[in-house]
Amino acid sequence: MKLFQSVSLGLAGVALAACSPASQTPSAGGAQAGCLTRAYDTIGGPISLVSHTGERVTEETYKGTPTLIYFGFTFCPDICPGTLVAVKRAYDALPDGVEAPQTLLITVDPERDTPEALASYVSTAAFPDNLVGLTGTEEEVAAAADAFIAQYERIETPDSLAEYTMDHTSLLYLMDEDWQLKTFFAEADADPEYIAQCLAQHIG
Repeated sequence: MKLFQSVSLGLAGVALAACSPASQTPSAGGAQAGCLTRAYDTIGGPISLVSHTGERVTEETYKGTPTLIYFGFTFCPDICPGTLVAVKRAYDALPDGVEAPQTLLITVDPERDTPEALASYVSTAAFPDNLVGLTGTEEEVAAAADAFIAQYERIETPDSLAEYTMDHTSLLYLMDEDWQLKTFFAEADADPEYIAQCLAQHIG
């Protein structure tokens, strides 16, 4: 599946920096942190969505604990399930005493991803145990994506059974207890051991 090149690891810093004033720069944790901290204060904001259990949720629902967020969709053939499997493996590799962050899948395909469809999808055994699927109206999903500078686009595929697919930003966003961005992982970062080490340093 084609992804937006502007949010690949190589261009992420440039693309995201361009979205904020020059005085707002990412902070780097340095050698002591052990992994790059990409803490843009312009990424991450209010959300108002519906969980796979049918409950209305906002960012306030998830404050108080670190949260890992991914934008994807249930009909995604490879990138989305592969990323979620990598997250599950990263959680399994966390050191003793480090609790996995709350995990959210925000759909970019609200037309098909009803709460019921998400409930079935997030129960996949290879995905994180605490995975919550979120959907909403097209406007609500667009607002959430805008808050995270996450792009997505419907691509018609009339010759396929699915009829269309979604191109989308493939990033994992780590939010802290106050719903502030701590760091993000691009597709190229999706090595479970690397994610586990970075999570342990940020939330351990």
